[in-house]
Amino acid sequence: MKRERWIRIALSVLAGQLLTWHSAEGQSPNRDDRSNLPLTAQMRSEVINEILTKLKEFYVFPEVAKTIDEAIRKHMQNGEYDKITNGAEVAEKLTVHLQDASHDKHLRVRFSVRTLPLPTGGEPSPEDRERELQSVRSENYGFERLERLSGNIGYIDLRFFASPEVAGNTLAAAMTFLADTDALILDLRQNLGGSPAMVALVCSYFFSGSAPPVHLNDIYYRPTDSTQQFWTYPYLSARRYLDKQVYVLTSKFTFSGGEGCAYHLKNLNRATLIGETTRGGAHPTKFHRISDHFEVGIPWARAISPITHTNWEGVGVKPHVEVSAEQALKTAHLTALRKLLDKDSDAERLEGLNEVIKKAQKELDAMKDTK
Repeated sequence: MKRERWIRIALSVLAGQLLTWHSAEGQSPNRDDRSNLPLTAQMRSEVINEILTKLKEFYVFPEVAKTIDEAIRKHMQNGEYDKITNGAEVAEKLTVHLQDASHDKHLRVRFSVRTLPLPTGGEPSPEDRERELQSVRSENYGFERLERLSGNIGYIDLRFFASPEVAGNTLAAAMTFLADTDALILDLRQNLGGSPAMVALVCSYFFSGSAPPVHLNDIYYRPTDSTQQFWTYPYLSARRYLDKQVYVLTSKFTFSGGEGCAYHLKNLNRATLIGETTRGGAHPTKFHRISDHFEVGIPWARAISPITHTNWEGVGVKPHVEVSAEQALKTAHLTALRKLLDKDSDAERLEGLNEVIKKAQKELDAMKDTK
């Protein structure tokens, strides 16, 4: 499914891993394959203990890692894993328990019927990099749809954030195409995140390039005990989108960097968010090979807003206007049109806008009637 492909791509971009994983975001492999690799009690115990060891070593909050360890060992003592004899079900149960103990939706265990590749311990090979590039290129670097809606409203449907090095030109082309629209809708309802640098580049188009730059976000990395700052870019490849209304669409599916983009623009009062509260994942994650068939995704860093001094982990990003994801686009379009109506004084343009507003309202009402 295309949605599953976006999930794999977004996780690859965020975690720096190759697209070799064949099941989507912790979903189980084909159930017909589950019985091929039955687990013994010893294998199951070794997997769980190794996961807990990795958590203590890498998890971004050491004190939470201890809490998780205690919770999982209590589940073990209660015999809650004893009757599970296949890998997929162990991974599912562990993921639920890990997330319950941590309230961290990035933390997950994955199982593969096929033997997982051994870690290389270094940078990806040129062949691996090219394969990854082909994967994001085949999805147009996350840019799913670009359109000029009625009433001269711009629209971008962005599904993930590829790195600026590969996606910057596509973003510049999109912003050039929409430069003369009167308002812009950025659709992140199906966005699963990706490169923090690309999030910063997208946000940069909505702020002035004059000094000083705008401080968007920080990411703290536990392994190096260091913090990386993200600011708006001083130079861009296309015109900035200034002094115009920006609307960001969100859903309960919006995740990670997609949430970050919405969070930054909301906190900086640069966009109106419309839709649903997002999923709540703010911790960059890396997958660690546990055995031939298990790996665990461990958040090893965390986002820190310079404004709120926290992030959206576990709570999501709440929109200004709460409507269903299905109604978010029509609601944003109608809101943008009405804002333009308040600003315009030309009789002919006002008449045209009123007609577009009537049509948009009728379409939105029809959507509400079918709920």
